[in-house]
Amino acid sequence: QARFVESGGGLVQAGGSLRLSCLASVSTLSIGGFGWHRQTPGKRREVVAVIRASGEVEYADSVKGRSTISRDGAKNTVYLEMNHLKPEDTAVYYCNYATAGPRDYWGQGTQVTVSA
Repeated sequence: QARFVESGGGLVQAGGSLRLSCLASVSTLSIGGFGWHRQTPGKRREVVAVIRASGEVEYADSVKGRSTISRDGAKNTVYLEMNHLKPEDTAVYYCNYATAGPRDYWGQGTQVTVSA
């Protein structure tokens, strides 16, 4: 059964950078994509970055140009490097398959807080 452990979040000032890590108990090489999602209180969880088995990557407009998703297949680890962080990036970040829904397993996530 898949399990994900997210880490790397923290409190940073606007304009700063963070590198999030996701250690998966299973391979993250998914044709449909594996990536990072984020959620803020009162809002639906949104996908912000996806990497497919082919290596193709996709980003939400809100993080495009400021974020890079990558993976280490040998370690079943996926990363999200975020630069030029903005207060609106404040959220709990989760890793999961791109098509994961509310009824799927989710890890505890990692909190990212960006101060103005």
